[in-house]
Amino acid sequence: MAKGILYIISAPSGAGKTSLVSTLLDTVSDVEVSVSHTTRAKRPGEVDGVNYHFITEADFEKMVEEGMFLEHAKVFDHFYGTSRQHIQEQLLKGKDVILEIDWQGARQIRQLMTDCKSIYILPPSVDALQERLQGRGQDNKEMIKRRMRDAASEMSHYGEFDYIVINDEFEQAKRDLSAIFVSNRLLKDYQQEKHAELLSALLST
Repeated sequence: MAKGILYIISAPSGAGKTSLVSTLLDTVSDVEVSVSHTTRAKRPGEVDGVNYHFITEADFEKMVEEGMFLEHAKVFDHFYGTSRQHIQEQLLKGKDVILEIDWQGARQIRQLMTDCKSIYILPPSVDALQERLQGRGQDNKEMIKRRMRDAASEMSHYGEFDYIVINDEFEQAKRDLSAIFVSNRLLKDYQQEKHAELLSALLST
């Protein structure tokens, strides 16, 4: 069995990352999204253990001290972390794993797991980003202003990523994202590991 591939997917708030990843899971098999731990409060409709593992700051700090996170960061006054054990277990099962994290977390992951792949999702324009943030109905005006202020700084790190997907027309962006996952499974090293027995049999004839 070929080991799964770890993917980092980052984007500024409102770029459509969550929607794209959701549709990807419906079209590409053996892919799962890692459920992060966070200290922020649940939003309406979110489910503990599905969207995030919601924990207290005290519990979060304890997990940091015990080395249970592959990466962790503070974003918008709240802490987020990725379980080290869960990621490793899923990759060994042959599943591709997606980490939806910011550029700070992406830096930490790349240092620890140099064979991971990273994708940055960008909006087609600043105006489109603001319209999407307003259309979500999740944030008040002050938070939207803050997210817009931070977006330029966040997007300046796109050059640290392997792939760029521009989410202008959603269906095209969905195809672009799926193509990244499919193409990496066709690379020689991946195919050699996945089809070792077949290749051995073909060469022994």
